[in-house]
Amino acid sequence: MLRIFTLITLSLNLSFLLASYALGENKKVDATNAPVEQKAVKTETTKKIPSPTFKTIEWNDLIPEEDLNVLMNPPGYIDDLEDTAFDDDISAQLTINVDSAANDRYQQALVSTNIIEEMNGLSVRIPGFVVPVEFDEESITEFFLVPYFGACIHSPPPPPNQIMYVHAPKGLKLDTLYDPFWISGKLSTSLVENYMATAAYSLKMTSYEAYTE
Repeated sequence: MLRIFTLITLSLNLSFLLASYALGENKKVDATNAPVEQKAVKTETTKKIPSPTFKTIEWNDLIPEEDLNVLMNPPGYIDDLEDTAFDDDISAQLTINVDSAANDRYQQALVSTNIIEEMNGLSVRIPGFVVPVEFDEESITEFFLVPYFGACIHSPPPPPNQIMYVHAPKGLKLDTLYDPFWISGKLSTSLVENYMATAAYSLKMTSYEAYTE
C-alpha cells in the first residue's frame, strides 16, 4: 500500500514538473520576432575651424583720409628742396625754412600715428619690404614691414602709420633686403617704438610668400 502511494506521489510530482516546464516553454520569446531596442549611436564630430580669409590691402588704406590728402599735396618748399638739393648754400637756407615750418600740417603728417580704427583685428595681406629686428642664423622672428626699400635703414622712415611691426612666430627666411614679400596675418592698431622706427600698426604673421603682382 505504501509503495503504491509513493508511486502515485512521484507520478504527481513528475506531472507537475512537466507542466511547469511546458508553461515555461510557452513564455519564452522568439528572439527572431523580438522587438529590437533602438539605441542612439553617439558620434563625435570635430568642428573644423575655417582658415581666415585675408583681405588684400594697400599701404594707403592705413592712412586716415585727412593725413593722406596732406601727403598727396605737399607744400611748395618740398619742390624747392628737390630742385636745389645740390646747392649747399640754398639747401642750407631751405633747411632753415623747413625747420621753421615744423609745426605745419605737412610736417605733422610725416610723423603721424593716426590710424584707421576699423583695421583693428582684421586678417590682412599686404606687400612690403622687411627690416629685421629680431633674428638668428635661420630666420627673422620680429621685423618692421615698410612700403619701400631702404626705409628705416638707408633713408628716413615713412610715417608711423605707414609702418607695421610684425611678430613672426614661425620665422621668415630672407636672402636679401631687396626681396619684397606678401605678408598675411592679423592686424592690430597697437603702437610699437624702438630705436629704429615707430610703427602705428602691429601684425601677427600667419604666412608669407615672395611678392608677385
